[in-house]
Amino acid sequence: MAAFLRRGLFLALHHTLGQSRSSVFHPVLPAALLGACRTTKSWPVSFSQEELRKRLTPKQYHVTQERGTERAFTGEFTDHKDEGTFNCVVCGAILFSSNSKFDSGSGWPSFFDVVKEESITLSDDHTYGMHRVETTCSQCGAHLGHLFDDGPKPTGKRYCINSVALAFQPKDTQPTSSNFAAEGGATSSPVSDGKTEL
Repeated sequence: MAAFLRRGLFLALHHTLGQSRSSVFHPVLPAALLGACRTTKSWPVSFSQEELRKRLTPKQYHVTQERGTERAFTGEFTDHKDEGTFNCVVCGAILFSSNSKFDSGSGWPSFFDVVKEESITLSDDHTYGMHRVETTCSQCGAHLGHLFDDGPKPTGKRYCINSVALAFQPKDTQPTSSNFAAEGGATSSPVSDGKTEL
């Protein structure tokens, strides 16, 4: 019931702000003015904004660097069932396994656990007049999505993640996160020079 109400509230917000036809939700005001609490932090891996704008698609850049949100039920990985891992599209850090992916009905890829707890950084997010827990990549600081406490057992967690923030690596073609960006990064397929686009 809570997920249904949350989905209805989000869809009403999209409709009210006139975003129903856009595939990426563009906030009317910058996130910092709406109550975001992320502090400035230096991350272990960093890229220039110029490099990120060249390497990422506009949607990937908006979501990961400007804390945007893709429209529900439009993401490439929402119904994705293949075995493998989901990596950060910016730096290649391994974040989620397909073994922890589940259908939450929310419209975004959902996971009940991370591969390594230290791969995700959590912070309070008070945008849009509500409290949520933002998830970011612990290596590069890319915005991924949010964490909720309404997931399945054994964790009870639901990592609700934007598809454009993820790159999928099939089970048989696992790169290490250290050579991911060096090999072209930002790919959602085994081909290292592609870019994810929804």
